Amino acid sequence: MRLAAALVALLLLAACGKPLPPDKVAYVGDWRASNMRLRITADGTVEYKREEKRAGVQTSSEINGPLRRFEGDSFVVGIPGISTTFAVSRAPYQQDGRWKMVVDGVELWRVQ
Repeated sequence: MRLAAALVALLLLAACGKPLPPDKVAYVGDWRASNMRLRITADGTVEYKREEKRAGVQTSSEINGPLRRFEGDSFVVGIPGISTTFAVSRAPYQQDGRWKMVVDGVELWRVQ
């Protein structure tokens, strides 16, 4: 019984995101492009959706999960064993009064 309770507790802890470190708070917000939406919360929750058309076929990718860690400017979302790295080629920056960021080759604008 104790082992089962310990396993459940470990799974719940693994599903929790880590709050963003102080030097990464600029990542927090609702980021958009015409084919992509990325929402990052201060408590480490990430919601992502991207739609693309390849060879005439519409595809959609969606990921909702905890932010596990940063690797430089990029970040890893998911649980141990099942995770995705979002490649950030340009960390959040301001241009013409708007916050922008480039993730997986897509320029996003923060709307919140």
